[in-house]
Amino acid sequence: MLWIKMLHISFMVTWFAGLFYLPRLFVYHAVTTDTLGHERFLVMEKKLFILMTIGAALTIIFGSWLWLGYGISGSWLHAKLALVVALILYHGQCYRELLAFRKSNNPHNHVYFRWFNEFPTIIMFLVIGLAVFKPTF
Repeated sequence: MLWIKMLHISFMVTWFAGLFYLPRLFVYHAVTTDTLGHERFLVMEKKLFILMTIGAALTIIFGSWLWLGYGISGSWLHAKLALVVALILYHGQCYRELLAFRKSNNPHNHVYFRWFNEFPTIIMFLVIGLAVFKPTF
């Protein structure tokens, strides 16, 4: 099971790298005015989204494997799973933002994306805290 835990954590790091960097690309993309810059950001965002989606899928697969191996118990785990669902929804919102840029229909400015970029950081600290301390509610 330690190999599964190691893979789960490794792919979680991959997923979070994308969750941290893609909104940062959106910040820069939102202030880009030239066509070449716009096209460059579209390519970067698409490639990063594919990689972070693979990371997300493998995080969920290995996390589910751990869940089945160790059992489904503990209020801390239920809280962690709720936060994972929030991350999945955030991931989906990243995709919607990516599509808006692709259609040149982005309604948000760089300030919005700077705030949008903070959400995964908060969730990461909460998830790690729950996994390390395993509090009982």
